[in-house]
Amino acid sequence: MKNWLFKRIDNSSLIIFRIIFGLLITLEAWGAIATGWVNEVLVSPDFTFNFLGLDFLQYLQGPYMYIHFVIMGCFGLMVMLGFRYKIGIYGYTIFWMAAYFMQKSAYNNHYYLLILILFFMCLAPAHRYFSLDVKRNPELARISMPNWIRVFIIGQLWVVYTFASVAKFYPDWLDGTFPELLMNGKRNLIWVGDWLQTDFAHQSIIYVGVLFDLLVIPLLLWKPTRKFIFVFSIFFHLFNSLVFHIGIFPYLSLAFTLFFFSAESINRNFINRKPLYTNQEVKLPGQEKQNIIPVFMAIWFFIQIALPLRHHFIKSDVLWSEEGHRLSWRMMLRAKQGITTYRVVDKQTGEETKIQPAKYISNRQHKVMSKPDCIWQLAQRIHKDFLETGRDVEVYANTKIKVNARPYYRLIDPNVDLARAKFNYFTTNTWILPTPENF
Repeated sequence: MKNWLFKRIDNSSLIIFRIIFGLLITLEAWGAIATGWVNEVLVSPDFTFNFLGLDFLQYLQGPYMYIHFVIMGCFGLMVMLGFRYKIGIYGYTIFWMAAYFMQKSAYNNHYYLLILILFFMCLAPAHRYFSLDVKRNPELARISMPNWIRVFIIGQLWVVYTFASVAKFYPDWLDGTFPELLMNGKRNLIWVGDWLQTDFAHQSIIYVGVLFDLLVIPLLLWKPTRKFIFVFSIFFHLFNSLVFHIGIFPYLSLAFTLFFFSAESINRNFINRKPLYTNQEVKLPGQEKQNIIPVFMAIWFFIQIALPLRHHFIKSDVLWSEEGHRLSWRMMLRAKQGITTYRVVDKQTGEETKIQPAKYISNRQHKVMSKPDCIWQLAQRIHKDFLETGRDVEVYANTKIKVNARPYYRLIDPNVDLARAKFNYFTTNTWILPTPENF
């Protein structure tokens, strides 16, 4: 095992990936400002539904976030150019994690994937060629890397794509209910809008969505099918970019394919000035690294496999309660709408007050009012605001949700005081009502 992990291989794929990756994360940071995303998600709202337990991140929320993303883009440029690479990649990782964990109204699996890839790039010696660091210090230059670098990235991609495919094996995807709903919102797209409403388009999305995610990694690994699936990947990801406007992810996905092609082809097509490494010798690092890297990879992939499976150990249906939904590669699987109002009862006087979420949240944030943890968080915020006025209150939520084409059903027990209810991340929350029989 150690000989396999520490065998030296050519590092051309990693070097080119660093340059593309650096460019993409720079565009992600500065583009978020230019498109108004930063203002809409992190500046304008009064609070941003941070991940539970990370309330301190709320202190960053507001106009400072413009500076935050400008600095983050500078870190991205440092990564692309290989200038003070470690500072650039560590800086971007910390800044991106802060922005990611401080808000859930714009939750996206691709944002989570970017955290994982940033961790990978913190470990990878991606600045050892075609970098300003090497120009400053030629002794840093290397034309090879340990094989575990390639194993790690391919393993992570396999987890992402496989679980994304498996998650689609549920009735609303396989019978076309959700693909039809998804495409209904795209009918105004130029050139393809009308075609996306056809039964052929819906059936194509059903099967391509399942089969591409399930097979893309094996087909890229097998040389006879590699070029075919690469060409198809270009079409697939450009289609997603055009139709769904999902930022850098389609282009990042295409950049990942560098790790599947031979070093000879990458050198020939991208960087023929770089010497090609062909020795494949085994260079074992110090004993500490020999032990740490295999253990780290084992723990990493155990967690990566366990997180998407955890909803099977929670009693509720993940499609209904969302318990076990996040960090699980359950991408574009349902259309969900929620209607929530709060009933606040003064514990001393018994006086009741009706509160609409619009008093606290922006129009964009309304979409998270179908998610139990966000409904609970807003109840906590309402309770805190009343405490600051000297009034101790109970907070009850009247929430109904609609999933795909189903009717509205009540989600939260209206008789539970959410101000004092606890939220459990890894077990069922009893104040979430059971999945309806006809759901």
